[in-house]
Amino acid sequence: MRKKILVTGGAGFLGSHLCERLLKEGNKVLCVDNLFTGSKDNIMHLFTNKNFEFMEHDISYPLYVDVDEIYNLACPASPIYYQIDPIKTIKTSVIGSMNMLELGKSLGSKMLQASTSEVYGDPEIHPQPEDYRGCVNPIGPRACYDEGKRCAETLFFDYYRQYNLKIKIIRIFNTYGPRMNPKDGRVVSNFIVQALKGEDITVYGDGSQTRSFCYVDDLIDGIISMMNSDDNILGPVNLGNPEEYTILELANKIVQMTKSKSSIIYKPLPKDDPLMRQPQIELAKRILNWEPKIKLDEGLKKTIGYFNDLLKESQL
Repeated sequence: MRKKILVTGGAGFLGSHLCERLLKEGNKVLCVDNLFTGSKDNIMHLFTNKNFEFMEHDISYPLYVDVDEIYNLACPASPIYYQIDPIKTIKTSVIGSMNMLELGKSLGSKMLQASTSEVYGDPEIHPQPEDYRGCVNPIGPRACYDEGKRCAETLFFDYYRQYNLKIKIIRIFNTYGPRMNPKDGRVVSNFIVQALKGEDITVYGDGSQTRSFCYVDDLIDGIISMMNSDDNILGPVNLGNPEEYTILELANKIVQMTKSKSSIIYKPLPKDDPLMRQPQIELAKRILNWEPKIKLDEGLKKTIGYFNDLLKESQL
């Protein structure tokens, strides 16, 4: 059955891929974005689809539309952007989530909250399972995002308990792929752009900190599987690739794959930057029958191709 689906943050990196996939499945999609970090360039190819609609709107203000499902992805996810206006970031996660929950409550819509691995903070348990409560600095420079997302999870469960709202919560780990913002400061896009331009590749700290990288297509599979799962599956559920790499390993791999002559330079590690990040995904495997399929080399090849095209078009 065709559904009308609202995707907040739909012009962003992940949101645009989600809108695209939902349209391919035959749904009507309302993409809402305030274009703070999202871009119409990410969704321009969807405007010719009669089942696609775009609305420029900030969800920290109420929204009144009629939809069957709501995917709440709105919130800047890059430290560079969410620290520009930390209060705005908190408003998006907290007030924005409340506005979407009120909309969902009035419509009886099923709702999915895109939470983050950052709720685990700088973890003391490795890899991170869903029942780990995290190690977050509530007054640090990253707290506007970390604590905003934690509060959003609280709100979703309170609306479920108080109003019996149909909710789903996923925790997204590092994801990469085409349509990443080349200036958002994330490690994959940073390294690829620097390598393609022949600039020094900037590694923060000594490069021994670890991350796990999930290709965007795999993540979108997981997001949709979660939304379509049984109503008694609420989450939170980790979605990410459990293969773990050091930042230095990633830098060297990208230099090799791009045949770059870039040198690697080192700068101080930002405050509260997690030293380890790896998802435990046994829950997703069991209840969603989901796990990533795309290996890092394959995903990086596609992502490098995307950024190489941008470079040729002088958009980098």
